Amino acid sequence: MKLKLNIDELTEDFFTDTRLLGITATIKNYQFCWQLNHMLGYSFRLNPEIEIHLRKKERSYYFPVYQHEVRNSFLNHYLYRNHCDGEYLLPEFRHMDFLWLIKGDCIEEEHCRQMIQSIKSIGGVQMVAELTNEKIKNKGHLIF
Repeated sequence: MKLKLNIDELTEDFFTDTRLLGITATIKNYQFCWQLNHMLGYSFRLNPEIEIHLRKKERSYYFPVYQHEVRNSFLNHYLYRNHCDGEYLLPEFRHMDFLWLIKGDCIEEEHCRQMIQSIKSIGGVQMVAELTNEKIKNKGHLIF
């Protein structure tokens, strides 16, 4: 008997109660995280256990993931670097430098708008936009 992993179902489960922001910024990941932590009160830390590894054209690409856990809640924030050596985690969003996944609990619309405004206030950030699930073609690349 063979068991087959249902990737579509796995992906759908992973993206339940999530929101995804795309961020265009001219700063390095560690500088961006430092600013998020110091200016906006987050505690993003690099989590090597959930780093995304993609293999394309006989090469390996590693996309770092930074994590912030909200105390006394199921809510987690994950910040992905969208590019590595000319490859993209989500090629359909090549113009985005970072992808911010909010997962684990429902986020109110107003809270999301306030977050976007706060992120936009950081030096080096050029654009922040919410990415809808329908527009994401390579959702599986975000699953750790």
